[in-house]
Amino acid sequence: MTDAPSAGWVLLLAQLPAAPSSPRVTLWRRARAAGAVGLQNGAWVLPATDEHRTFLEGLATYVREAGGTAFALDVAAGSSDEGIVARIRAERGKEFAEFTERGEALLAELAKESSRDNYSFAELEENEQDLERLTRWLATISSRDFFPDERGKDAEALLDRCRHALDAFTAAVYRAEGVAPDLPPRTD
Repeated sequence: MTDAPSAGWVLLLAQLPAAPSSPRVTLWRRARAAGAVGLQNGAWVLPATDEHRTFLEGLATYVREAGGTAFALDVAAGSSDEGIVARIRAERGKEFAEFTERGEALLAELAKESSRDNYSFAELEENEQDLERLTRWLATISSRDFFPDERGKDAEALLDRCRHALDAFTAAVYRAEGVAPDLPPRTD
């Protein structure tokens, strides 16, 4: 498959004691945050890069320090590549869908407040925070989107629409609050 990494994969095999559960949860959270997908219980995979190898070796060390056993292994590209790529894409697909939902919610909120002429600094601050969260979140999703497709471009376009809508809302707030009454209305 052309989307599979030519260098193969890095596989983490980890087994932790049943109690306490916090090391298992930490392992799960760290692996997911890096974009790894679980192939089965205790088996995590990432495309083979030096960064991913170092990361999974660090997780293996963490598991051993928590009383478990772990191995970080290089695995050659092979017949399972398509399934692994599909799982990684499915995980990113869920994240992009959630991002789209929240981005559309911000656009709807800005439209609602604009239709109500609710141009206040409190409302502006709340919406600025929402845009900052969306911006950080898209950067996080993109950093683990190992097999990018149109979803990333669509998310960037949505974020750009959110920025433009917030710019227009900001100008309206400044006019309404008398801070910059000479700002022309946005035409785009």
